[in-house]
Amino acid sequence: MSRIQPSAEVPAHEELRVPVHGGELAVLRWPAADPGAPVVLALHGITANGLSWGRVAHHLAGRVTLLAPDLRGRGRSGGLPGPYGLAAHADDMAAVVKELAPGPVVLTGHSMGAFTAALTAVRHPELPSALLLVDGGVSFPVPTGLEPDELIAAVLGPAMSRLSMTFEDRDAYRAFWQKHPGFAVAWSPWVDAYIQRDLVGEEPGLRSSCAIEAVRVDGIDQLGGEVAQAVHRLPLPALLLWAERGLMNEPQGLYDDDRLADARLDPEKVRTRYVPGTNHYTLLVGDAGARIVADQLLAAAGVAAP
Repeated sequence: MSRIQPSAEVPAHEELRVPVHGGELAVLRWPAADPGAPVVLALHGITANGLSWGRVAHHLAGRVTLLAPDLRGRGRSGGLPGPYGLAAHADDMAAVVKELAPGPVVLTGHSMGAFTAALTAVRHPELPSALLLVDGGVSFPVPTGLEPDELIAAVLGPAMSRLSMTFEDRDAYRAFWQKHPGFAVAWSPWVDAYIQRDLVGEEPGLRSSCAIEAVRVDGIDQLGGEVAQAVHRLPLPALLLWAERGLMNEPQGLYDDDRLADARLDPEKVRTRYVPGTNHYTLLVGDAGARIVADQLLAAAGVAAP
C-alpha cells in the first residue's frame, strides 16, 4: 500500500493505493477520530469517482472511517485494465477491505455503486455488516428497442456524452456541469472538488478520466443477469433510499411505489425509504440528502448521530 498526499481541495482526506488485479486501486480515506471506529466502504456511480462521497464524509464528521475508492476505470484508478464489469469491482472491494479494514464494514453505494454493493455482498457475504443502497441496486424500467450502446446513452445522457469531449480548462469543465439540471440546484465546494477530480490530461485538451470501455461494459452489465438478481439474493438486510426526482432533475425519479412493487422485493430483506426534495444526484451530494445518507450510515454502524 502506498500513500499519496491529500488533495488540496479537500484536505480532510488521504489517498491510498491498494494492490488489485492489474495494478493499484486509488482509495480515498476519511479517518475516524477513534482508530477503532467502524468502517464504511462507499461505492460511486458509473461515471463518478470517490470524491462524490465528500459531502457525506463532512456529515459523518469523523465518527466512522470512510473508504471511497475510485472504481476500476475511473478517477485515479482510470488506468487499471479490464476485465471490467461489476463482478470485477466486487472482487476489488474485497481486496480493499482485506488491506484497509480490520473486519466487516458497512457497505454502501450510489447508483451503479449500489448495484455493485449488492453484488459485493452476494459474492463476498463475509464482508458487509450492513448494507445501504442509495438510489440504485434495484433494476428499473429502461427504454426498449435499443442496442446496448444506445440504451446506455439514453439512460446516462450528458454523463455519457462528456466522455468523448475535451475541455479548454477547469473553468470550462465546471461550466459544463453547472448547466446540468441535476447538479445546478445544489452546487457547492464539495461538488466542485468531486467534478474536478475527474479531469486528466493537459489544457486545452482536458478530458474525463473515465475509460469509455469500462463505462460501456459496466453499463451493459448493470442492466440484467447476475447483477439485477443480486438484490434478491442478499445475505443480510438492506435499506434502499430513493430520490423523488431523476438524473436530470425531472419529476419522475428512477423509482416510485409502483416500480418498487413490480420489483417484488422481499420486505424482510430490503426496506425502502422515499427521500422527498432530492434528485438522483443531490441525494448524495446535496446538503440535505448527504445528511440523511450519513445518518443512515451512522445508524448502520451503531454510532450515535450528533
